[in-house]
This record gives sequence, structure tokens and C-alpha cells, in this order.
Amino acid sequence: MTETTAASPATARGRDRLPGKALFGLFLAGFIGILTECLPAGLLPEISRTLSTSVAATGQIVTVYAAATALAAIPLSRLTVKWSRKTVLQVALGTVAITNALTALSTDYTLTMVIRFVAGLGTALVWTQLAGYAARLSPPSVQGRAIAIALAGTPISLALGVPVGTWLSTFGGWQTAFWVAAALSLLNMLWFVVNLANLPGQAGHERFTLGQVLAMPGLRTILFALTTYMVAHNILYTYVTDFLRFAGLESQVGWVLFAFGVTSVLSVVVVGAHIDHHLRKLIVASTLLFAVSVLVLAVLSGVPAFVYLAAAAWGLAFGSSPSLFIGAAITATVEAADVAQSIVISFFSGSIALGGLVGGLLIAGLGTASITWASLVLLVFSVIAVVGGRGHAFPRGA
Repeated sequence: MTETTAASPATARGRDRLPGKALFGLFLAGFIGILTECLPAGLLPEISRTLSTSVAATGQIVTVYAAATALAAIPLSRLTVKWSRKTVLQVALGTVAITNALTALSTDYTLTMVIRFVAGLGTALVWTQLAGYAARLSPPSVQGRAIAIALAGTPISLALGVPVGTWLSTFGGWQTAFWVAAALSLLNMLWFVVNLANLPGQAGHERFTLGQVLAMPGLRTILFALTTYMVAHNILYTYVTDFLRFAGLESQVGWVLFAFGVTSVLSVVVVGAHIDHHLRKLIVASTLLFAVSVLVLAVLSGVPAFVYLAAAAWGLAFGSSPSLFIGAAITATVEAADVAQSIVISFFSGSIALGGLVGGLLIAGLGTASITWASLVLLVFSVIAVVGGRGHAFPRGA
């Protein structure tokens, strides 16, 4: 994997190591983005009482956030293409900090929805910067590893952020979790002031239209594989509590999710060590392992040991999937990597909202068991796209 749009500062100084402090800051920014998105999931009953709405209506503050991120990633990325990258991140984190604080203060449902939409705009800018920033700061030989570290905040936040946020709410209500998220955003901004090198905008990239970028060989295959993979994940993950209740494991939800979370973190370590030399193999393995784990959930949901095993395999497959798909997009679109990343983020965020919607419709219409079979069908298409994309999307030797 290489990023040729700008000389790597580390390479220019003859260094051959990762910029650890900068990557930690990028990792934390990704962690905060997912934390801000998913915090309400563990606090819906408490938030609904404050806003005087139903739990179902309150759940839409997660949906509106994801929708804003999906809609805004591309236009905001193009609008800020000439800005210095550090400025973009600081503005984005400042937006997230302010909106988290306002969410904690709001007692009005409509106002909260508006605030959450704006929060999603800030996160859209955060996520479009992480992979490209990490690549540009790092030597070409370890750019894949740098991207994996920068994006590791996503699975770790999914594994730890929501449970910790729920725990924090016991110290002063659900608002405490949002105040802590706001404080983390401010600390992240201070960390960047000291430890993040400023990089110029990539003004040349605006010469590429969306149509031109989408026409680049391999990108559409990557987006198809990403969408089917992520929708399948979000159908299951959004309604995992319902599925475990269906499987007779309602009292063990926390432990099953713990198994998922532990292997998600392990995935970051495994993929980070090998992504620079085995990108294709890792993506193929991720999609196949995810498909097999969902098949086990569909067929053997009545056997607790297999449910745990499948959840662990699912976490191992999913943990670093954002790094893998974004890495593939950067490799396929080197000349317009920033634009391609914004497109990938839009599809990624859109898949979160679409997965929740489709999963709800499936459960209402066909029952809880249907979500595993629907996810499996989507993953079969994803496997076909990944295995078949040998030319430009997921080339051999990538």
C-alpha cells in the first residue's frame, strides 16, 4: 500500500518507524466518533424519560446521527479539501465536543435530534481524515499498519465504549456519559495541538468528480463488497439482544458481547501486523469467517457453546474490516484517495442506518430468526465480490 499524493514526512527524515503519538490521537478520534454515535444505545430508557418520548422514538437519535454522517461525508470532504488536515480535524472534534455537551443539556426531543444531526456532520469529517492522515504521516512500508492503528478506535469503541458509557451513567444519570465524551473530545484536540504534524490540504483532488472516482477500476467492487458486508453486520449487531433472547441466552448478552469485543480487539493486532503484505488474503479471510460464523448462528442458535464460538469468530472477522476496506480503496485510487475515502465513509455510515432499518423490518415481518439468514445471503455476495475482485479491487499481491 502506498500513498503517492504527498511525500511522507517520516520518509523525508529517513525514519522507518510509525508516528506513535500522532496515531494514538487519530485512534482516539475514531474511538470518540463511534462512542458519540452509539452511546444512546445503552441509555435509551433513561434518555426517553428525560425527553418524554418512547424508547423507539428515542432510538432515532442514533439513526439521524448515522444518516448525517452518510450524507455529509462526501460534500464536507470536498468543501474542506483545501484546508490543512489538522484544521479539519480540530473543527470536527470541536463540533463533536460542543454537540455532546448540548445533548447532555437538552430536554427537548426535537432539539436533541437537531443536535445529533450536527454531531453526525462533525464525525463525518473525522472519519474521512483518519486513514489518509495516518498514511501520509507514515513510511510507505508500514502505511497499512498505520491505517489499521488509526481505525482501531472503531472496534474498540464498539467493544468497550458503550458498556463504559452505560456504567458512567450510574454516577449522575445518562448525561454523565455525554459530558465525559465531550471532555474526551477536548483532550483529543489538545493532544493534536502538541503531537500531530500539520499537513496541507490536497487541493489537486477536487479536479476529480465523483463520477470519475467511481469509474476508477476496482472501486465499485470494493463499495459493493463493503456495503453487503456492513449491512449484514448491522442487521445482526443492532438486534443482537433480540437474537440472543430468541436463542435462549437473554441472561448472557453481556458475556456474548464480551466475547465479540475481545476478539475484535485481537483482530486489530493480527491485521495490523500483516496488512501491508497480505491485504487480499486478510479481506478474503474476513468475509469467509464472518459468513461461516453467521451460518453457525443460523443453524445452531440453540447450542450456547456454538453461539459463543460464532460471536468470537464474528468479532475476529469484523474487528479490522474498516481498515481492510479503506486500505483497499486507497490502493485502488491513489490519485484521488481522499475523495475515495469520503465515498467509502458514506457507504459505511449508510450501511449502519440501512442495517438497522432492514433488521427491524425483517423481525417485524418474518421473525427474529430471519436476520441471520438475510445476513448470510448478503455475505455470500460479499465473498463472491472479494474473491472475484482479483484485478483491481482486491488484487493478488496487494
